[in-house]
Amino acid sequence: MFKFFLSFILFFILCSEQSLAADKWLTDFANDIQVKAKKQNLPGYTFAYIEKGKPASVVLYGKESKSGNPIAVDTVFRLASVSKTFTSMLMAKYVAQNQLDWQVPVAQLVPEFSTTKGKKGDLVLQHVIGQTSGYTPNAYDNLIEANYSVKRVLTMLSDLKTLCQPGQCYTYQNALFAVVDGYFQQHHSSFGQALTHTIIEPLNMPHASVGKVGLQSSDKWAKPHVAISKNRWRTTKVRDDYYKYSPAAGVNASMRDMVIWMRALLGEAPEIVSPELITQVTTALTKSKKEVYRRQWRKFLSDAHYGLGWRIYDFNGHTLNYHGGWVQGYRADIAFSPEYGVGYVMLMNAESNLINEFTPDFWERCFKHLEQASLVAGSLKTGVIIN
Repeated sequence: MFKFFLSFILFFILCSEQSLAADKWLTDFANDIQVKAKKQNLPGYTFAYIEKGKPASVVLYGKESKSGNPIAVDTVFRLASVSKTFTSMLMAKYVAQNQLDWQVPVAQLVPEFSTTKGKKGDLVLQHVIGQTSGYTPNAYDNLIEANYSVKRVLTMLSDLKTLCQPGQCYTYQNALFAVVDGYFQQHHSSFGQALTHTIIEPLNMPHASVGKVGLQSSDKWAKPHVAISKNRWRTTKVRDDYYKYSPAAGVNASMRDMVIWMRALLGEAPEIVSPELITQVTTALTKSKKEVYRRQWRKFLSDAHYGLGWRIYDFNGHTLNYHGGWVQGYRADIAFSPEYGVGYVMLMNAESNLINEFTPDFWERCFKHLEQASLVAGSLKTGVIIN
């Protein structure tokens, strides 16, 4: 059984040397999820609440591994499919710089798709990033996990019969994102190099990287854990499979990095991540009906769409831009409210479904708090006193 280094919730305020008192709702949330984490003997996690222009509150819990160091703000985790939020912004920047076009046919990006032109209608870059390829959802994820070569998987995808014409229906994919790396390889680069040069380095994200080597060469990194029985976990090896599809699931980051990324998404780095590009990637494009029936989420969601690398939810009447990630040994969630200028990130070094409970719980409390704060602010302006 894990013996946790942290027996209480400790708040760190990034970008500030002094700790600030957290709002009661946030402290209550942190305490409540810690109780649940301890009950399930969760190895470790960290979450952050970020308000635009204010210090971020970061909660740390557990260890990198049973005998490892405590989770820290600089501990690196795998982001899994949260990587898609980086990929969409990278592609949006290339389009904005006229180096690419959302309507460029995939057949022009990678040779494996050169025979598909005219067969099913052109499959274009926007269909890939916007998850509207028309292929069976999660097509050939089983082959990714069986370590088939990327070239073979893409060739098989190009011959796969579609459920609908590209652009006509939401069909979530991972393997297809390899065309993005294929494009960069055709130009004597890689997705990792492009992301580092275009986003990671300009934003000064100190620990973010792409690939397995990037993770394991970090000074501090959280080891992956899988369940072996109820409330028991063991470390497992870092798998290569989804790292071969890095635009889909190959980015690594610490919470310090993710706070920086969230600040950019909230508009604090407009020279690198412009408001126009943020709006572009988080504009609802395709309805994703099944999302509104997600357990733990369904009582809050009235509508769900996919944009470009982002899910767009109607959460109790508020727009919430969200994405989750899951690979062996790790879970991750990221979400932000453009209405209120606040964001949330959670990283786990375990394949725990608790994250499916924690994130909607967080946003229910957060929106309730923000609604009340807005009401109070409005009453002060009008001179109305609310008891």
